[in-house]
Amino acid sequence: MWLQRYLKNNFDIEFPTQEQLENLRYYKYAAVDKSYVTKYILSHYWNWAITLFPMWIAPNLITLIGLGFMVSNVLLVVYYVPDLGIDAPNWIYFSFAAGLWLYSTFDNVDGKQARRTGTSSPLGELFDHGCDALNTAFVSILQCAALGLGHTQNSLIIFITTVFGFYMSTAEEYYTKVLYLGVVNGPTEGILLTCFAFIWSGFNGAASWHVPLSKGIPFVAPLFPNGTTAADVFVWALVLSFVFTLLIPCLHSIYTVCRDKKQDWVEAYANVLFPIIVFALAEFCWVMSPTSAILKGEHLCLFALTVGMLFGLMASNIILAHLTRSPYPNLGFIVAPVVVMAILVNSDLLISIRILSSNVEIGLLWAMFVVGFISYGVWATLVIDGFCRFLGIRCLVIRRQKQPEHRIDVEADPEADALLDAEEAAAAADVAGGSSSASNSAGASTRRPADDDGRNSYSTFH
Repeated sequence: MWLQRYLKNNFDIEFPTQEQLENLRYYKYAAVDKSYVTKYILSHYWNWAITLFPMWIAPNLITLIGLGFMVSNVLLVVYYVPDLGIDAPNWIYFSFAAGLWLYSTFDNVDGKQARRTGTSSPLGELFDHGCDALNTAFVSILQCAALGLGHTQNSLIIFITTVFGFYMSTAEEYYTKVLYLGVVNGPTEGILLTCFAFIWSGFNGAASWHVPLSKGIPFVAPLFPNGTTAADVFVWALVLSFVFTLLIPCLHSIYTVCRDKKQDWVEAYANVLFPIIVFALAEFCWVMSPTSAILKGEHLCLFALTVGMLFGLMASNIILAHLTRSPYPNLGFIVAPVVVMAILVNSDLLISIRILSSNVEIGLLWAMFVVGFISYGVWATLVIDGFCRFLGIRCLVIRRQKQPEHRIDVEADPEADALLDAEEAAAAADVAGGSSSASNSAGASTRRPADDDGRNSYSTFH
């Protein structure tokens, strides 16, 4: 690729490095999903849905088409309800629900398509999770529009919480080598509840979320402060769900892994928490500044898309480090633009001099969007091309004939094996201790399914 040659010849930059690519030999996808909804309902739906896709369609193309449903709905928001208010036509909320459901479906069948076509690869995980990272901004915008939150603090809280949650899950996977989804998790129950919220708005309008609980659900109202609305409950339920189902469990998992490996858990916490906390605080301080034009000028969608793209770059760097067994990435260069903008916007509070006017602030926001878009595109192009060249594959097309000379042998990953063995041992113990056929069935489902190449894909449900 000309870009890689240009960087190598003129700046002596090699990205991804050959060492990173060589470490792809250890790749083995490891995931644990304990959701009962997934196990008893959605897994059967996905097994049916995958039969609708022809064998010639590439898994990554399925992922990309799914993301397209979300992008199209964000465009509907920009056109019909740019103020994120309550005056949108009700049909677009049904479109939100359909788009999110289709995105979730496509996101879950792409891996099945990879296994049945024999095209499973580390590029698939990077592409899939990279799209998921970008989708955090898209789904946040749709949630704010469906709830009629407007350009308010509550909308900002939804965006920051969604981004923070995905970040913690990604960081946990980096340290544990396993994508862990609990009994209640965002990709399953979270998406279902969000779809129900969209459908509710479709039938009743976004204004229905702003009726005080004392009028809408009077028997529940005494549990909340006076004047609380359903929209308020939704926002803070999202925050509490993040804290108790993601933040605390992820931190505990990272601590446990570091303790077992005799690693410094304090350093791990610093690596994980420092960049995202600074990132989130900078976002909040920027948008909520009394001199900022983000909320007053109704530019929150542009802000979410811009910062969401930067976050996509953050998460993708962590995923790349996980796949290539690289050190936890330094994310400072991605966080820095948001921090600088937060300082400039609040300059009158810091040094009693206002540096940025509203027009300049929005101009810089647009500049960040353009530069972020180009930067993300260049990064993704370099990484995807590097992976494809090393693995002998194509990103969005399945080769008609496999080329064995390009394929790499996958070596053992003892860390992932040990973690999955521990999960299976725990499940086996549950089976041994139980007497019901349901328990036996659950335990049996923890066997590692082999993909079409004979390797274990480690997708488990128990």
